[in-house]
Order: sequence, then structure tokens, then C-alpha cells
Amino acid sequence: MTDKGAQAEQQAASHLQQHGLQLLAQNYRCRAGEIDLIMQDNDTLVFVEVRLRSNPAFGGAAASIDRRKQQRIIRTAQHYLNTLPRIPPCRFDAVLLEDPQGRKLQWLKNAFEA
Repeated sequence: MTDKGAQAEQQAASHLQQHGLQLLAQNYRCRAGEIDLIMQDNDTLVFVEVRLRSNPAFGGAAASIDRRKQQRIIRTAQHYLNTLPRIPPCRFDAVLLEDPQGRKLQWLKNAFEA
């Protein structure tokens, strides 16, 4: 991961924590893929994809979470859920940062569904 990517993930985690979410895991990896942040929002487990795009010419941060990427995140989330004694309510969020300094942050709750 690049320094910019790590900074973007840290900024996203801080933003979500300021809004009451609790960080459970960062950069969770398995054979299926990686989830940037796993957080707790009350009784809901939140899988968060963080995207930084400094050049909007290729569709911006939101467009980079295509169906293939979503499927990889879903498979990784299923792997994580298999490690838990019970499966809580879950959702998939995205935190989008659209400029190199990360000044424009957008949090999309329920960005996609499994």
C-alpha cells in the first residue's frame, strides 16, 4: 500500500470514529481479497472500502468500486463472518476521497449490497 493509501485509510477511520463507529480491524486479508476497515456501528458490522482518487478523469473514486471489486469485498466479508460465533447485521460502506490531500471526503452508507 502506498503512503497516500495508508493516509486515506487513516483519515477515513478517524472520520468514522468521530461519527461513533468503533474500529475492529484494518486491512483484513484472506485469499478472497482485502477489506480496508471493519467497524462496529451500534449492533451493525460495517465493512468499509476506502478509495482515493486524485484524478477524476477515470470516473472518480465511486466508479472505481465496480461489480468485480464488490464481489471480492463480499467474499472477504463472508470469510470474516465465518470466524464469528454469530452473524450480526452487516452493511457495506464506502469512504471516497477525491483530491490528493483528502479534503473532499464522502461517506456512503450502504454503498452496495451482498
